[in-house]
Amino acid sequence: MAEQPIISPEHIPAELSAPIDALCRVGRDLAHRIARGPLGGSLGHEVGSNIGGDGQKALDILADDAFEAALAGSGVRWYASEEQDEAIEIDKGGPFALAIDPLDGSSNIDVNVSIGTIFSIFPAKDEANPSFLRPANEQLAGGYIIYGPQTALIVTFGNGVQSYVLDPETNTFVLTDKALTMPETSTEFAINASNYRHWPKPVRAYIDDCLAGADGPREQNFNMRWVASLVAETHRILSRGGIFLYPGDSRKGYAKGRLRMIYECAPIAMLIEQAGGTATDGIDRILGQSAEELHGRTPFVFGTSEMVDRVRAYNDLPDEEVSALFGTRGLFRA
Repeated sequence: MAEQPIISPEHIPAELSAPIDALCRVGRDLAHRIARGPLGGSLGHEVGSNIGGDGQKALDILADDAFEAALAGSGVRWYASEEQDEAIEIDKGGPFALAIDPLDGSSNIDVNVSIGTIFSIFPAKDEANPSFLRPANEQLAGGYIIYGPQTALIVTFGNGVQSYVLDPETNTFVLTDKALTMPETSTEFAINASNYRHWPKPVRAYIDDCLAGADGPREQNFNMRWVASLVAETHRILSRGGIFLYPGDSRKGYAKGRLRMIYECAPIAMLIEQAGGTATDGIDRILGQSAEELHGRTPFVFGTSEMVDRVRAYNDLPDEEVSALFGTRGLFRA
């Protein structure tokens, strides 16, 4: 007897129901394992590093193996994971190419902070890399599963954003919002302020003006948030607006930031735009760009459109205006 779907297929394109169902099954199992914490073993200890030099936790590898196995027979031909050096073939001749960060934010496992799985689905080509090294606006779907007080799937198929919550009583994902949109205004920003000295001048100027609050050129107070979990940051911004910034900076290896285009930025950008927000590299739209290599990185700024557009405008200001702390920016002149 065939297994009953773990997620209602009513609002999911028929051709994508199999891979989405497979992702949800693994997500459900991971949620249960994560919820057990240390009762489930030492999931947060480092077991190595990936091609980008990031430390790998035991649960990173476990999650990657589980998703790869579950997607067999779902129509996913090419599987590209942040935890593997190269894309691999799963279903020969399958119509899809799936990129995944199996466990984003895994450094937070041991401190009980929300973490997640990020995924992107493209049409498959005959070769692996060309299936992923293409404009981000060619995605068929993008989304994430967040493991927190609630386990939720947030996904888009290019016609709005859907929200599902895992019901712990039925172990199925239940649709809670079929047209999720984000607030048009906010006074929250998320950035790792410890890197302030390394940021480009326009980013520093933007943050300086936010920190100046009601006494500065913005004439309003802002709150800063930083979880160090991209899924958690995205979920908050989708829920109540705001802006997330991970710019490139002057440190060695950080010229293009640290977030990967294919596994993180492309699917999050698709979600944000479908929810009414904006996603850029600080200047240009993410969905108009392509990764140059499988694990290529990009600066990433996303969130409420007015806030993201303002960051772009700071990049257009003369150097003397972005160099002066709390200076009078041309942006604010009548």
